[in-house]
Amino acid sequence: MFTHRTLQKTIQLASQAFPVLLLTGARQVGKTTLLEACAEPTRRYVTLDDPEQAALARTDPALFFQRHPPPVIVDEIQYAPELFRAIKLLVDKAKQPGMFWLTGSQKFHLMQGITESLAGRVAVLDLLGLSQAEINGKTDTAQPFLPTPAWLEQARQQASKPLPLPEVYRRIWRGSYPRMALDDTLPRDLFYNAYLQTYLQRDVRDLTRVGDERTFLLFLRAAAARTGQLLNYTDLARDVDIDQKTAKAWLSILETSGIVYLLQPYHNNVTKRLLKTPKLYFLDTGLCAYLTQWSSPETLEAGAMSGAILENWLLVEILKSWWHNGQTPAVYFYRDKEQREIDLLIERDNTLYPVEFKKTASPNMGAAKHFTVLEKLDRQAGHGAIICLRETDVPLSQEVDAIPAGYL
Repeated sequence: MFTHRTLQKTIQLASQAFPVLLLTGARQVGKTTLLEACAEPTRRYVTLDDPEQAALARTDPALFFQRHPPPVIVDEIQYAPELFRAIKLLVDKAKQPGMFWLTGSQKFHLMQGITESLAGRVAVLDLLGLSQAEINGKTDTAQPFLPTPAWLEQARQQASKPLPLPEVYRRIWRGSYPRMALDDTLPRDLFYNAYLQTYLQRDVRDLTRVGDERTFLLFLRAAAARTGQLLNYTDLARDVDIDQKTAKAWLSILETSGIVYLLQPYHNNVTKRLLKTPKLYFLDTGLCAYLTQWSSPETLEAGAMSGAILENWLLVEILKSWWHNGQTPAVYFYRDKEQREIDLLIERDNTLYPVEFKKTASPNMGAAKHFTVLEKLDRQAGHGAIICLRETDVPLSQEVDAIPAGYL
């Protein structure tokens, strides 16, 4: 089952300009399906998930590309980084765009090979699970989120029917991996159980020697319970009975393989009273809800994680709106030692746009009370937003709008 992805147009543009395209993202987000949908009939396909192909790629890259000459899709390129040098030689000889389309489930693991071999020759794009725009079939008009009047006007015109609270948490609970999001008959627990087994057995073992997979799974669960919170390695390590060095190494694995996202705090030289600890989020809320063992959307909505996982979902939808348009946003959160906090700051053209996430259908300006701290920073303050559970948008002041979650 395939649904149109926002990134398709960027893939075509990048392939016309660069000889190599690398599409990164966690397992099951639809990387291969997307590239095959974009590919012309003459483009070959080979996956390094096949041990025989991976062995050939590692031991004889030149012969590998004689068997699989460009234009070609090479799936899961991280299993044979030896191919990067061979790709460079072929690219420099042919000097043609669109020769190699690569996918990888381990972003930073790949970057070393990319920077050493293919600098200036490769376009790197990130893919997450399905966005709301993609689920709703509105990929052609999907724009990177910025809480400006212009963005809001376009979102208002394109808005589908309002997302009721039960539907919001159903989507959060099932998650955005395409198979889960598009097939309601697929048992959720079976899917995520199989996903974790594959993840532990392939990606984790490939990235590091995790001696105890059971303890690593406990670490995953402990991280999921802290979604939307400041990252505290000491607490994480203590809960799983490991040392802080191991906790940092394991969290790096989760980040590298597209499971978690660390939102960095805004920091500058103007004020020294800002926190420097990142916040932890999961890039798929369905996996997060499964790991924290919420048995239904209803129990999740009524439970202790309700607000945090809604914030997680909204943040990742905003990330998708940028990444799936081939852009990387400058995003942060704000928190100072007086406990004044802003959930999200988007920096664009030397302007900071403040955003709050609230589980309410009746927001007021109290939710934006900390937006005024931006006056003390070294950037211009832009239009602000409270993203919430209203059915329609409404201005809360001249500078702040309440925006329905369904507009994202």
